[in-house]
Amino acid sequence: MVEQLQRGTIVTLGGGGFLMSPDGTSRIDDLILSLSGARRPKVCFVPTASGDAASACERFEAAFPAERAETSVLSLFNMSPYGYRDPSMLLEQDVVYVGGGSTANLLVLWRQHGVVERLREAAASGTILAGISAGMNCWFEASSTDSYGPLAPLNDGLGFLPGGACPHYLGEPGRREALLKWVAEGRLPDTLALDDGVAAVWVDARLERVVAEVPGGVAARITRTPAGAHEERLAALELGGA
Repeated sequence: MVEQLQRGTIVTLGGGGFLMSPDGTSRIDDLILSLSGARRPKVCFVPTASGDAASACERFEAAFPAERAETSVLSLFNMSPYGYRDPSMLLEQDVVYVGGGSTANLLVLWRQHGVVERLREAAASGTILAGISAGMNCWFEASSTDSYGPLAPLNDGLGFLPGGACPHYLGEPGRREALLKWVAEGRLPDTLALDDGVAAVWVDARLERVVAEVPGGVAARITRTPAGAHEERLAALELGGA
């Protein structure tokens, strides 16, 4: 396990963002870009968890046109048209945005290709790290994942952020029930659960705020107690329109 991130900002999305938006627009993504402080930020999409799926890359490019951001894609699968890039390119970015898919596969490939330390260096120098679903899970010590088919606990995260992560909390059948069981049994540590359309902003490994781009978006902290798992709902600031 890697030590917690001492310096840097991470935005974790339980769901939502451009990858789940019908038209590619997202108030959470707007917030992520604003956190960079750049007028036209350099944004790198990291689609490792989906096997560098072309559809995900196309949605990314469409959601961040040239007038909005300067985009790039880190392809560890050497996919056309991006080719293989050295992960040190992450140090040049204002935002690194990690897509969804298999958390387990993402972690293996990042470690093999030296991505983890480049991400730590980038965050320390001011790059905003963000991610959805598997791109949420990866930053924590542990997570709820369907990387192996059925939902299962995974205690092999990067550990940039403390505890466990559960995306799609109420958006996918069985997520909430499985998480409560695993935390009660000690198979997962105390866990932050985020529903679709909800994100958490972390600064120096401390939870700063929870935001939602949908009305009534749910965020919860699940902790283990002698009586079992306790679910504490967290207040989420609803992001306004333009």
